[in-house]
Amino acid sequence: MAELTQRQETMLALIIHEYTETGQPVGSVNLVDKYNLGVSSATVRNEMVALTDSGLLRQPHTSAGRVPSEEGYRYFVRRLLGETELPVAEKRMISHQFHQAHADIDEWVRLAAAVLAQHSRVASLVTAPHPERAIFKHLELISTQGRQVLMVLVLQGGDVRQQMLSLAEAFDQQRLSQTAEQITRLCVGKDAEGVAAQAAHFSELGRELIRLASEVMARTDAVSAGEVYRDGLANVFSQPEFVDSDGARNALRLLEERSFLEEVLAKALSPTVGGIQVVIGGEGAWEELRDCSMVLARYGAPGFATGALGVLGPTRMPYGRTISAVRYVAGLMSDLVIESFTG
Repeated sequence: MAELTQRQETMLALIIHEYTETGQPVGSVNLVDKYNLGVSSATVRNEMVALTDSGLLRQPHTSAGRVPSEEGYRYFVRRLLGETELPVAEKRMISHQFHQAHADIDEWVRLAAAVLAQHSRVASLVTAPHPERAIFKHLELISTQGRQVLMVLVLQGGDVRQQMLSLAEAFDQQRLSQTAEQITRLCVGKDAEGVAAQAAHFSELGRELIRLASEVMARTDAVSAGEVYRDGLANVFSQPEFVDSDGARNALRLLEERSFLEEVLAKALSPTVGGIQVVIGGEGAWEELRDCSMVLARYGAPGFATGALGVLGPTRMPYGRTISAVRYVAGLMSDLVIESFTG
């Protein structure tokens, strides 16, 4: 990441603030007039050129001002933003809403989604809390056609995970059933790591199935196996850059695709309850998110149950306010889950 002078950092922060507010490219004259910077517009222009050369700003058109790049937003969030808090009155109102709700986890999760959408003004998603570790209960293998096999993995607590597999060679149903029974006998009651450790007891087929089952369990450990609650989708489509935009549709489609959403959450979520993770422009990993940012947090009672919550919107979002809202709601949800699961 580029090293900037103090003046360049100030310029970058002001440009991001202006662009967040207006959605329009920011010019040097506008910055000088509005913020009384004590330097000439030519000096500001030179600094903007340097920031552009560093990849932190970009110029949409030759005669236009500058807008932040993905790298510019990342520099701002990681180096310049610092700790921010919601106003006290706003926190008091949100807290009151949660404590007025019934002692029901589903109601808390729905309320969290609604509150995040309202206070961040973008789309929200919240997963229900679930046990921190997936525990193996039962495995079934169903031959479908040729080398295609349906793997049905049942976890303790009743969660069922299904995945279509394409094996290296075709096996009859009897062989598949025998292998599934052997795996079940050795793996019942074990977590993902314990399941993976059983691979040495099996032939090539069993080892492959063990690997796949442990991967499914590891993904389940990372995100909730329960329902995903969403709110505020209309907020995203109302943003100027997303009107008639394929980028918005592609991003919001991921909220409907369970497997993709799980992949994003599993890789992007902070492992620590209350830890905030900011994903800007897909971080080069997810093409569907190239026009968006996500702010994510894990909540819950460590050792008992955890879930995930966060927001998705354009890269031009007020990161300070959004991160504050996500952090505060995650804290409230953690308190409620701790009370519910630990008494």
